[in-house]
Amino acid sequence: MAHTILILPGLFNSGAGHWQTLWQEILPAARRVQQQDWDAPLCDDWIATLDAAIRPANGTVTLAAHSLGCALALRWCEQQRHAPHAGKVTGAMLVAPPDVERADFPAIATGFAPMPRARLPFASIVLASSNDPWCALAKAQGWARDWGAQFHDIGPHGHINDESGLGDWPQARRWLAELLEAK
Repeated sequence: MAHTILILPGLFNSGAGHWQTLWQEILPAARRVQQQDWDAPLCDDWIATLDAAIRPANGTVTLAAHSLGCALALRWCEQQRHAPHAGKVTGAMLVAPPDVERADFPAIATGFAPMPRARLPFASIVLASSNDPWCALAKAQGWARDWGAQFHDIGPHGHINDESGLGDWPQARRWLAELLEAK
């Protein structure tokens, strides 16, 4: 059976050195979901774009989300979890979920708060950094518990982006492989 890994970047997309971009280059099943507006995202627009990527997928889908892409994945699940095509999604890797409820969260990202807290209907892993400027570790850990997700504190790696120096992040690819095996 075919399997697709949908890469869900966050605000401003993921640059050349970001682990998501590197995964897109090295993982044959990986495909980036291209949003129309990376700089001033509207949640409903992003959900529609993600939904349009999931519907025609042949086989199963795993979401590899970073930052605002995590909120997108959760919002999509909240809206679509009972749709027939929602069953295609068998897993999600949620990396550096941002605290979209913070007073100082960028106002250019509209409609992503509050963060959904319902248990996810598929296998999931949350990866968080102990010094992420956009989400306290305890909050990410609490969300993981709410979502029924595995949780990994990867140590002090900031917002787990290209500035974190993780390259193609082999450890996270091993966790992704675990998700793929669990489907």
